[in-house]
Amino acid sequence: MNEEREVLNYDALVVGGGIAGGEAALNLANTGYKVLLVEKDRSLGGKMILLSKVFPTLDCSACITTPKVSEIARHKNITIFTESEVTAIVKKSENNFTAQITKKPRYVRVEDCTACQLCEKACPVSVRDEYQFGLIGRKAAFIPFSIANPKAAAIDIENCTLCGACEKVCPTHCIDFTMETKYYELHAKTVVLATGFNLFDPLLIPRYGYGQYKNVITSMQMEREIAPTRPFNTILRPGDGKVPDRIAYVLCTGSRDATVGNPICSQICCMYSIKQAQLLMGALPMADVTIYYINIRSFGKGFEEFYQQAKGMGVNFVKGKIGKIAEKENGDLILRYEDINEGVVREAEHDMVVLSVGVKSNPTVGKIFGRGELKLDPFNFVAQEDLLGSPSKTSIDGVFVAGTASAPMDIPDSILSAGSASSEAISYLIQHQEL
Repeated sequence: MNEEREVLNYDALVVGGGIAGGEAALNLANTGYKVLLVEKDRSLGGKMILLSKVFPTLDCSACITTPKVSEIARHKNITIFTESEVTAIVKKSENNFTAQITKKPRYVRVEDCTACQLCEKACPVSVRDEYQFGLIGRKAAFIPFSIANPKAAAIDIENCTLCGACEKVCPTHCIDFTMETKYYELHAKTVVLATGFNLFDPLLIPRYGYGQYKNVITSMQMEREIAPTRPFNTILRPGDGKVPDRIAYVLCTGSRDATVGNPICSQICCMYSIKQAQLLMGALPMADVTIYYINIRSFGKGFEEFYQQAKGMGVNFVKGKIGKIAEKENGDLILRYEDINEGVVREAEHDMVVLSVGVKSNPTVGKIFGRGELKLDPFNFVAQEDLLGSPSKTSIDGVFVAGTASAPMDIPDSILSAGSASSEAISYLIQHQEL
């Protein structure tokens, strides 16, 4: 299929608009380079913009992310493509990369949308809200979430019935169903890969009952329940809307487990679970929170103190390996586990279980380049050619990696990684600038 492609020219291409990609783009732009930032989602900010607070300081995640995203969106040297995908990158020569980009239609002219939400109220179609991780529904005409950037409506064309209700109520007439997919050919001098990570799918561990038992949820679903932009006014279990009294966390769900193809530690699961436990103790003072763990890996600055603080607040830590989760008629859950310290099998009853899912690589990054051109490590993260000396360098000169595209890491390390990638990209641009 031969699509007509518009040709673009930029100094740098940044793939991924999460916290690492945004930081790298901002550093390049502040140095005077023209940057194209390509994000596959409808909003910048990645996963961080959806979080409640960050560990171990418990600072508001959105309060950190939204000013940064706003700065990126307003920067004169940064052009942003949301709902877009880089399908291929070819290195022609030093300082010369060609990328193929596909930009999906939003069916809303963003520059004219006032985010009034009248289209959302008029739309008759309801589907599960992916930004609230399926906890509630949304309309087919919708604003992704309240602090999205761009803050504009979008049409979910796959579920839209083309009834025209949204068009009739739109005060600026910005809804346009004639929009089509656009194709671009980009010429850039350097590339930064900040494609992020995927969360482990707990359906791959059926004995935990996720997808079968309504009161077994993931850590990201709990994250949304305690976030300021949460779907409910309090913490509720999805099965019956009851406020839970006994909440259990199952650590290492999909981490350190060769049987599900992820034998490595995800580095963040212990600490984000402890963070959530502390926030739950504040939101539900009478609730019992129990964390089932194999080992607590509190390795970062202030992490051990944060762990001890949770213990002091009354969070119960049980060194146990969960074998199976079963459901009672009332929706409560029975956890069968091995007590590692005692060497015996025990059972415990909870009314809500949170699976602390691990980090997996994003497989799309390896498909952007030719076969084998971009080296990946054994776990399909982007391989770092000089881990100690220049951790952002990849197997392709002029292509740099930032954030969790290279390995599991927390937010501060992702930002540091983005700084390394942008610095290396700037050095590469200076070294190969046209004389």
